[in-house]
Amino acid sequence: MDMQWTAQDLAFAEEVREFLDRELTPELRAAGRWMTSVYANHERSMEWQKRLHAQGWAAPAWPREYGGAQWSITQRYIFTRERVRAGAPPVSPMGISMCGPALIGHGTAEQKAHFLPRILSGEHFWCQGYSEPQAGSDLAALAMTAERDGDDFICNGTKIWTTHANVANWIFCLVRTSKQDRPQRGITFLLIPMDSTGINVTPIMMTSGEHIQNQIFFDNVRVSAANVVGQVDDGWTVAKYLLEFERGGSAYAPELQVRLERIRELASVGMRPLIANPLFAMRVAEAQARIDVLEVYEFKAMAAAAAGGRPGVSGSIMKVIGTELSQHLTELALDAAGPYGAVFQPQAGMAGGPNLIPHRDELWLGERDAAIAPLHYLNDRAGSIYAGSNEIQRNIIAKAVLGL
Repeated sequence: MDMQWTAQDLAFAEEVREFLDRELTPELRAAGRWMTSVYANHERSMEWQKRLHAQGWAAPAWPREYGGAQWSITQRYIFTRERVRAGAPPVSPMGISMCGPALIGHGTAEQKAHFLPRILSGEHFWCQGYSEPQAGSDLAALAMTAERDGDDFICNGTKIWTTHANVANWIFCLVRTSKQDRPQRGITFLLIPMDSTGINVTPIMMTSGEHIQNQIFFDNVRVSAANVVGQVDDGWTVAKYLLEFERGGSAYAPELQVRLERIRELASVGMRPLIANPLFAMRVAEAQARIDVLEVYEFKAMAAAAAGGRPGVSGSIMKVIGTELSQHLTELALDAAGPYGAVFQPQAGMAGGPNLIPHRDELWLGERDAAIAPLHYLNDRAGSIYAGSNEIQRNIIAKAVLGL
């Protein structure tokens, strides 16, 4: 595999840097720099998406005919690297990286014409309705029903751990439309407006105090059958496609590299800098080696995808390594924060949602990275659970690679 950047790659990287220098306001940089989870401040993220959309860069992987940038895998990797280095916030993946590709791959011409432009502009802000109280990693156990009633479906049930359901105006859901011999059959992929009569959203407070997740209750919610994506009872086909890309459709290494560098900086301050401790320095060096290995693997996966492959099992591998490395970095950051990491100071961060625990709204103690370290630590515990738990991913790898 040739890991050298071409002249075209280098020119593209320079174009991206110039765009970021021009478009990133101090407020947008702060929203990216002081995130406390994988989600940026909602208002700033939407503002950034509008700027990307004006440039034609809001959907890097979409074909140009649908308003996307149609970048190569390499260009997407370069953009991610430069975005993280510049401190730009990420945009929500639910519409652009998940619902949009589902519509492009499985939607009707009418669905594409209606929904895709509104996803790009941010007029439609999406959330994902997959998990239920008894169906998380075992997604095929879902029980939310959708019964046919003429040209509509009547939906009843609940979805849980739904990110940003409190601000979304649309949700893409997996619902059970029939009972068949296998639980994966009889599931349908359905688009539901969040302002529908019978929908109730209840907040879930994270251990950090942040309100990003929610539980949604559907009580006789009427949805047009025209909002089915793909075939009725065959939504599992659409769901599997999206889960592959949720688990491994993006690179982890660029962000992890930047975060580790910030940990080095944090551990270098004070009268007795922690980085001078040989044991801590060894842990940092080991983390660097693991990130470098992940980056090489991502390059290999990138090359395979450029040749026409899909994430497949490599998506599971990257998800396991990337999320567990991310959790390890939160532990290093918490150590580097010292006593300031033992204080609850959410005012230092720019979270993906409001913090529901009473706290000061003003200044914080210590370095800002130290103040947000415990929030990162608490929020990142979910990384090895969402998008299919890492235990499930290891089962997939064992079956696909080792034949177990």
